[in-house]
Amino acid sequence: MTDIELITSKLLQFRDERDWAQFHNPKDLALAINVEAGELLELFLWKDAASANEERVKEELADVLAFAFLLAHKYGLDIKQIILDKIESNGRKYPVDKSKGNARKYNEL
Repeated sequence: MTDIELITSKLLQFRDERDWAQFHNPKDLALAINVEAGELLELFLWKDAASANEERVKEELADVLAFAFLLAHKYGLDIKQIILDKIESNGRKYPVDKSKGNARKYNEL
């Protein structure tokens, strides 16, 4: 069992023990990701990044990732593969010779 499969399995077990699958439709999982990402952002609000509470960052990031794993599972997506595919796609959009050292969007390179 891969690490991703183990994490997904643990999340599903936690969810199923509480009968929460009924609430985990794709729309609500996507909304939950956004809500948890907002809570992560709030940790940085009005302060520099070094002042954020690292323990709270870990907690909120775990929430974002957990809902992302559940959404991927709902669609039968291979998390490793979709990330590798995205890195490859971004490599085409952001070639090193044009994008290294700047933050411009791909259509502005």
